Amino acid sequence: MSRPLQRGVLGGVRVPERGYDLWDSQSKDKIEKEDLDKRGSADHSPFALRFPLRVLLGNNSESKYGNVKAENGFASDPFMVGTPRSLLKLMLLSLKFSLVFIVVLALTGSFWWTLSISSSSRGHIYHGYRRLQEKLVSDLLDIGEFSRGPLRLKESEFCSEEFENFVPCYNVSENVELGVSDGNEVDRQCGRELRQNCLVLPPVNYKIPLRWPTGKDVIWVANVKISAQEVLSSGSLTKRMMMLDEEQISFRSASHMFDGIEDYSHQIAEMIGLRNESYLIQAGVRTILDIGCGYGSFGAHLFDSQLLTMCIANYEPSGSQVQLTLERGLPAMIASFTSKQLPYPSLSFDMLHCARCGIDWDQKDGLLLIEADRLLKPGGYFVWTSPLTNARNKENQKRWKFIQDFTLTLCWELLSQQDETVVWKKTSKKSCYASRKSGSGPSLCGRGIDVETPYYRELLNCIGGTQSSRWVPIEKRERWPSRANLNNNELAIYVLQPDELTEDSDSWKIAVQNYWSLMSPLIFSDHPKRPGDEDPSPPYNMFRNVLDMNAHFGGFNSALLQARKSVWVMNVVPISGLNYLPLIQDRGFVGVLHDWCEAFPTYPRTYDLVHAAGLLSLETEKHRCSILDLFIEIDRILRPEGWVIIRDTVPLIESARPLTAQLKWDARVIEIESDSDQRLLICQKPFFKRQAS
Repeated sequence: MSRPLQRGVLGGVRVPERGYDLWDSQSKDKIEKEDLDKRGSADHSPFALRFPLRVLLGNNSESKYGNVKAENGFASDPFMVGTPRSLLKLMLLSLKFSLVFIVVLALTGSFWWTLSISSSSRGHIYHGYRRLQEKLVSDLLDIGEFSRGPLRLKESEFCSEEFENFVPCYNVSENVELGVSDGNEVDRQCGRELRQNCLVLPPVNYKIPLRWPTGKDVIWVANVKISAQEVLSSGSLTKRMMMLDEEQISFRSASHMFDGIEDYSHQIAEMIGLRNESYLIQAGVRTILDIGCGYGSFGAHLFDSQLLTMCIANYEPSGSQVQLTLERGLPAMIASFTSKQLPYPSLSFDMLHCARCGIDWDQKDGLLLIEADRLLKPGGYFVWTSPLTNARNKENQKRWKFIQDFTLTLCWELLSQQDETVVWKKTSKKSCYASRKSGSGPSLCGRGIDVETPYYRELLNCIGGTQSSRWVPIEKRERWPSRANLNNNELAIYVLQPDELTEDSDSWKIAVQNYWSLMSPLIFSDHPKRPGDEDPSPPYNMFRNVLDMNAHFGGFNSALLQARKSVWVMNVVPISGLNYLPLIQDRGFVGVLHDWCEAFPTYPRTYDLVHAAGLLSLETEKHRCSILDLFIEIDRILRPEGWVIIRDTVPLIESARPLTAQLKWDARVIEIESDSDQRLLICQKPFFKRQAS
């Protein structure tokens, strides 16, 4: 198999084991070296050479060598020609002039480059590319201040190798020791463990993922934790769609077995009454929750039909469905259908899919089916593939009969059954619940029960969403992509005016355009162009998986799609703020509720870009966790060479910027508008590699 081009440079930056060597021993003769060792120097520190501006700024402190005397009893003249001291001074003077010349040359070149920017670009919200010149001088001055003394902040340590794939809040062995059982040991349990304040390094042979769409079908074996035996023993239909070689896992092949996903998707569409899966959009389907998704092949296939599939699966220490799906550039997160509600509002998805997902829907007196019903929009579809639907023994036939009877009480219509696959359709009419026999099936949830912010609460034994003003059948909603622009009636549900959403969308369009320009080697000049690229648009390390930590209306997601960026966005709505996640889901996007003082339910190195607008202001008001805690979690889930964009008030950005040095990020503060009280903090995570043992 021909090897695709890699998405980035594979070498990375090796973790340093010792400090910088300050003087080249081969460039000094022995006498001068001994003399310098005896005398020392005020500039003898790693930062004197690493940050040369200190030479320009000078050192006003009195030299501790001023009273040193020569052997004849007279004080030695520090400027006497021919002495080692004079040679050192001449070298420093020459270095000063050289650095001044370089800075002037850089500023001049940047000035002429600024003049070449088109007039339309100057009108954008970031109208000061000239301010990058000012920031350059400001940054050099800041570096000079650092070089005058020891670092104020100690750099964070790297975690040990055991944390390479560590996910906080999912300690299965600890849950078992605490007596958690009945399948609930895989549940998320936050708060008991100590917070990890170290930086997670990638595996030894980690490589930057391949660019989309190549990366959808081919991933590097070293980037995920999976064994050959786990690949061969993968049982579900969607898991079998893979092949393993020495360095890569391929999800495409000439084998007839790989046509199974296409045939399976086609079968589901026909069972609904459609010609093929490309017509699902016309039936009102846009977002799909894929429970126990295998390795994401079902969602990968449907992506070409503009269907957005969110994969959820239990935490798995090895062979993780979620980790492999995210590595392919597809939406996924850790979540369990066990004892807690999933962190999605009611009426969130157009379809739920479960192909041999390992969930016993007949258990817990149907509570899991009630939760599935809560997540489905009116008129939505529930697709289940399981051997239980073709049961031969009496016990399994009894279980299958229970599921059939219970779904009737939920007002689900069984549309079709073919082989092991069954398709139900949720009712679009509320009157169906009133027509049920008295005492049959779960009751309806009252108005006092909040079904919009179910942040890992206990499962409810009542049908949720029927009291919601969002009860709109999927066939009556706008088809995608028009669905992303909510109509006036839909906006009224959220007490929003049309101009509010329009203004939000327009501002994010401009922001995305300028983000793309700012995340380029014009800021990080040492970032190389990728091998084989022919002048790609910046940023050169194009990203696929995007995490918006404070999504608000989902405007950032919308602007990225309108700009035709090949990304998907995990829209996160913090539980500490206003809950606009129902609006985001109604727009045809995917998202989740989350507490950012806890770990996000994903594996390390799963996102290419993390974006946070106003999150620092929101979280620091509560004083429950620090900015450093947030940054360490961002570093855990960010891929090497990944980007971070933080937009917030000037004081918070200024207090956050020193922390980026502690995390070893490359960082710049960018002014937005001259009269704005906000700034941008744009960072990039370097590619550090663990030394092979």
